[in-house]
Amino acid sequence: MIAPLQPATLAFRDDGTPFSPAYDDVYHSAAGAFAQARHVFIEGNALLARWRDHRQFTILETGFGLGGNFLATWAAWREDVSRCERLHFVSIEKHPFHAQDLRVLYERIVADATIAPLAAQLADAWPMLVPGLHRLEFENGRVVLTIAFGDALELLPKLWLRADAFYLDGFSPAKNPDLWSEPVFKALARVAGDDATLATYTCAGHIRRGLEATGFVCTKTEGFAGKRTMLTGHFAPRWRVRRHEPPLPQPVADKHAIVIGAGMAGCALIERLAARGWRISVIERHTAFAREASGNPAGVFHPLLSRDDSVASRITRAGFLYALGRWGALEQAGLGFARTRSGLLHLAESDDEAHALTEAIATFGYPPEYARGVSAADAQALAQTALMRGGWFYPLGGALDPALLCTALCTMAGERLTWHFGRQAARLARHSDTWEVFDEAGEPIARAPVVIFANARDAARVAGLTHAPTRIVRGQLTRLPAQVAPHLAVPLIGDGYAVPLGENTGLLTGATYEVDDDDRSERAAGHAENLARLAVMLPAARETLASVDSASLSGRVAFRCVTSDRLPMIGSLADEAACARDAAALRGAWPLDLPRAEGLYGAFAFGSRGLVWSSLGAELVAAQIEGEPWPLERDLAESLDPARYLLRSLRQGQAG
Repeated sequence: MIAPLQPATLAFRDDGTPFSPAYDDVYHSAAGAFAQARHVFIEGNALLARWRDHRQFTILETGFGLGGNFLATWAAWREDVSRCERLHFVSIEKHPFHAQDLRVLYERIVADATIAPLAAQLADAWPMLVPGLHRLEFENGRVVLTIAFGDALELLPKLWLRADAFYLDGFSPAKNPDLWSEPVFKALARVAGDDATLATYTCAGHIRRGLEATGFVCTKTEGFAGKRTMLTGHFAPRWRVRRHEPPLPQPVADKHAIVIGAGMAGCALIERLAARGWRISVIERHTAFAREASGNPAGVFHPLLSRDDSVASRITRAGFLYALGRWGALEQAGLGFARTRSGLLHLAESDDEAHALTEAIATFGYPPEYARGVSAADAQALAQTALMRGGWFYPLGGALDPALLCTALCTMAGERLTWHFGRQAARLARHSDTWEVFDEAGEPIARAPVVIFANARDAARVAGLTHAPTRIVRGQLTRLPAQVAPHLAVPLIGDGYAVPLGENTGLLTGATYEVDDDDRSERAAGHAENLARLAVMLPAARETLASVDSASLSGRVAFRCVTSDRLPMIGSLADEAACARDAAALRGAWPLDLPRAEGLYGAFAFGSRGLVWSSLGAELVAAQIEGEPWPLERDLAESLDPARYLLRSLRQGQAG
C-alpha cells in the first residue's frame, strides 16, 4: 500500500533562498540554483561533450526539489546544436511542491530569460500530487520528464531504465541520510549504463566509499561558490554487480513496425510510435478502424478506487492521468473527440462501500481534483436528478467518443501510416531479422522487424501463444431516445453506466456482461436488463423506464477481451519455445529472466478499461522497443507482462 504524499512547504530564508523546514536545509546554494546546476551537474557530468554521441540520453536524479537541475539541463540541451535527439530526465521527489507554489518560487528565483519560459511550461504541466510515476513531454516529445512522487528508497528499485548520467542531489547527508545510503547506491548501479557518469555537490568520505563499493570510481573536483570540492565519477565495476543488464533499444535497421488491430489499443500504439519517428503498417480485419468495442457511441474514463490501493488501482491511476495528458496534447493540436468536461459520478453499491472508500480517499490523501466522496444530496445536485445513494465524484473523469479519439490518434501519425484494411492476420514467420505476417489465404500482408499484437481475442492465437489465456465478454449497450431518456447532467457509473449523449440526442446505458457469448445480434432481454439497472440507479425515472418496450430499442453489441486477473497484456512477448526447452532452469525465474521473442510485443485484453489503459500501454510498449525509461514502476509493468501466466506455469512445473 502506497503512503500518502506529504507536499513540500513553501518557505524562504532571510536571503531569499528556498528552504525546507522538514529537513532544515536549503534547496540550493545562495549563489543561485541554475548556476549551481550548471557547475555541479551539467559540467560535472560533461553533458555537452557526451550527449552528442547519443540518439537518446537519460539522466537519473535522486531529488527533484524545485526542478532547477531539470530546467538548467533543458536550457543547455536547447542551446546545444550538437545535442542528442531525445533527452530523458528521470527524477524522484518525496515532497513535491504544489504547482502554484512552484510558480511563486520561479517568479522569485528565475532571472534568466532563457529559463523563465521553460519554468512556466513546467509549472503549467505539473502533475497532480498523487503517488507514482508521472510522464511529462516538452519540445514535441524530444524532452521527457518522468517524475516519481514518493520515497526514493521504495521507488529507485522499481525504476527500469539505462542511465547515462546521475545527478545525486538532495538535502545534505547529515540532514537526509536515507538518500545517501547503501540501498540507494546499489539501486543506481542496477541501472547504470556503460560509462555512466555521476556528479554531486557533496564530497563526504562515506559517500565516496559507498559509491565505490557499488562499482563507481569517484574523483574530487572543484566545488561550487566557494565550496572547495565536490564529487564526480563514472561507472566502472571491477566485478559483476547486477543480475540483469538495464534495457537497450530493439536493434533494428529500419524503424518500421506492424500493428495488428486498429481499435483503441492499436491507434494509441500508432500515435506513440509515430511520435518517435517510426513507420507503421496497420493490419485490420475490418474495412476501417474502431469497428469493435472502440466503435461504441461513448465510453467512460475514470480512476479506480480500492481500500488497499491495489495493483489495479495504481495502474489505473497512472493510466488515467497519462491519458489525460495525451488527450490534452491532441486537443492542443486542434484534434477534438467529444470529451465531456463536467466530471463523472460513481454511485456506491452500498452505504458500507460508500463509507469505506470515502475513508480511503482521505487515508491516501488524494487531492479533491482526483476524487472526493459525495453524500446522496451532493450526488443528486451534481447529477440534477434523484439517485439511489451517494458515492464519489471524479472531476476529471467523463465520457468521450472512442472512434473520434482513434481518428485523432491516427491523424497525428500522418504519412507514417500504411493501412491494410480487410485483411485478417493469421500467422507470422521470421525471416532473418524481420517478421512477415500472412493472411488466412497464406498471402503476405506486411513485413517489419517489430510486430505488436493489439487484436484483442485474436492476439494469442496469431502470435502462437499458449500461455496467454483470454476470454471474451459480450456487452450489449442500449440507446434511449430523447423522449424517454432520463435527464442526467453528468456521466454516471455504478451497476452499469449511463452517458448523456447531448441535448435532444438521448442517453447511452449498459452494458450487459456475458462471458464466452459470441452472439452479435441485439436481444430484447439485454435491453430490458440495461433498463432495470438504470432504474435502480435513477429511481425518479423508474416509471418512465418501466413503460418502455425493450423490443423497440436499439443499441450496439461489442466484445471485451479479458484475462482472469482482469489486467491487460502489455509488453514484450516471451519466446515460449525457448522457455519450454529451459523449463527446469526457469522454474525459479523472474520476468527479466525469461527469453523474449525478438521484436514481438502485445497490447491487448483491455476489458472495459481501454480508454484509461491504452495510452499508457502504448507508451510502455514504445519505451520497451526504444530502450527508454519505463513510464510505470517495474512491479506494476510486470503485473501486465504478457508472459505472467507462462511464468506461473514454469514456477509450478507445468510448462515444458
